[in-house]
Amino acid sequence: MSSKKGKAVSTGIKLVWQMDKWLLIHSCIGAVIESAIPFIGIFLSAYILDGLQAGEPIQTLLTAALLSVAGIFALTLLKERFQTLQRIHTDVCGKRYDTLMSMKTISMDYPLLDSPQVNAIRARIRHDNDWGAGFYSLAQQLPWLLGSFVSCIFSLVFLIPLFTEGLVFQDTASVFLLLLFAVVIFWNLWFGARKRKEYYRLLDNPSLDKSYLSHFLWNDQDYHYGKDIRVYGAKPLIESKLRGDVQTKKEWMHKIIRNSMKTGFSSNFSAGLLQLISYLFVVVRAAAGALTIGNVVQYAGIIYRFSQSVSSTFHAIEEYAVSSGRQASTLEYLHVEDILKKGSLPVEKRAFCEGGDNDYEIEFRDVSFQYPGSESYALRHISIKFRVGQRLAVVGMNGSGKTTFIKLLCRLYDPTEGEILLNGIDIKKYDYDEYMSIFSVVFQDFKLFSFGLGQNVAASVEYDEGRVKSCLEKAGFGARLRGMPEGLGTCLYKDFKENGVEISGGEAQKIALARALYKNAPFIILDEPTAALDPIAEYEVYSKFNEIVGSKTAIYISPRLSSCRFCDSIAVFDKGEIVQQGSHEELVSDESGKYYELWHAQAQYYTTNP
Repeated sequence: MSSKKGKAVSTGIKLVWQMDKWLLIHSCIGAVIESAIPFIGIFLSAYILDGLQAGEPIQTLLTAALLSVAGIFALTLLKERFQTLQRIHTDVCGKRYDTLMSMKTISMDYPLLDSPQVNAIRARIRHDNDWGAGFYSLAQQLPWLLGSFVSCIFSLVFLIPLFTEGLVFQDTASVFLLLLFAVVIFWNLWFGARKRKEYYRLLDNPSLDKSYLSHFLWNDQDYHYGKDIRVYGAKPLIESKLRGDVQTKKEWMHKIIRNSMKTGFSSNFSAGLLQLISYLFVVVRAAAGALTIGNVVQYAGIIYRFSQSVSSTFHAIEEYAVSSGRQASTLEYLHVEDILKKGSLPVEKRAFCEGGDNDYEIEFRDVSFQYPGSESYALRHISIKFRVGQRLAVVGMNGSGKTTFIKLLCRLYDPTEGEILLNGIDIKKYDYDEYMSIFSVVFQDFKLFSFGLGQNVAASVEYDEGRVKSCLEKAGFGARLRGMPEGLGTCLYKDFKENGVEISGGEAQKIALARALYKNAPFIILDEPTAALDPIAEYEVYSKFNEIVGSKTAIYISPRLSSCRFCDSIAVFDKGEIVQQGSHEELVSDESGKYYELWHAQAQYYTTNP
């Protein structure tokens, strides 16, 4: 075994140990028990034959047979017990791995989720898991690896007397058979390693991960292509793509089968040849007078067991080394370092302390930003200042940079150029979690969890029921709450519970708004908060806007300019820049401005031509 493979195997075992040490412990004990069972039968057969030849009493032989059978029965029960424990801990090990990976994903800096490098690592991990070379394979293959290795050790120990009874190396035939035995083993290992390498090369085909079949079968179970396929008669187009995939898969499977057949033939032929050589060797040693009849049966069985164990051990090492090597992507992912500078300055809780003045001021100072991997700027030279208590509307065409502006404000990203200040201090110098605590945001693409309603609003296991209900009432969800079968404990959606309640897009938006209110942060940001609401619900939100927001700073993003009239100031974005800023009256009076253009472009849909 090469040092590279040995290191890979060692790394894999250490990783399993970190996930669940009991899997390794139970696998070791199970391997010893499972390896010992066949040898009891081998030694029993030898004892009986020698006993019969020596004229031992039948009662003695029967007693030995009964004890051996009882021992095999007891060990078999014990083996099954440890195999059950192995299965349990394999599952535990896998779940801990999944938890570790999930926690890494949800805790890493947000920009990394858009990073091409990080996404490439995630793609490799998915590919390895899909083809059975991910972390789960390490846990599942461990008992096989240990069992093969222990069986090989047992065989070697029990074979020692064979080479000490008589002068083996003075027997030419014995020496020849031993050399032939070694040649066959090493040829089998070399050929098997070569074919397995070719096998994994065939499996590791990135083009198979991007097949039309998997895309249409798994990625689009909601069939959102369905309407377009039917309206435009695209069925033949899709079918041609799928047939092409089928042909590619067929050719690939033929290569896999040919590889497996060659490997299987070689393995079976080698096993048969090793068995023949083993018997010949024992016969030669018996003819030289070194072995009894019982020894002949005993060593024939042990040698055959050894040949099988050696082949299985090296095969297991090869498989485990491949699976362990594939964990490089996992380890690389787990060690991805955050890129956002995390300061240590506390954020003053001015909005929450008794008699606090809510005196927060945010300033964008000549801020520009590029998304990871993008060559163009999403924002250019943004300079704006606002204080707690103000109502700021952000308007502009799609792609003008409105949502990017919010992401920078909430420090999901850091500016490429310029700086963002909180009370005159660069936000990078503040403790990250404390800075995030001053914002409540309802993103355009917000997500609710398939948890209880109350936990969704509070984003916590424990919550104040009275506050949750109050926030839901303010958000316009009060009537629907009273119809919930389990009140605040009602699970949203059916992902985890069959009695979960499905909610509409508008209802989900109200819950998201309630979640923002429950946090009670001094800044509340609403990114198209009424997009999924019907006109009546939208009017209710607008009419209660000041009540909902209270003394907080409200930043309001909406494509509907008519809904921005209640704001103190409006910032107009265009192509990543702030091109105008002022009140509605000021901006709509500037006929050369972008706001005037947008306002009148929308106003035509609300007026009737004479």
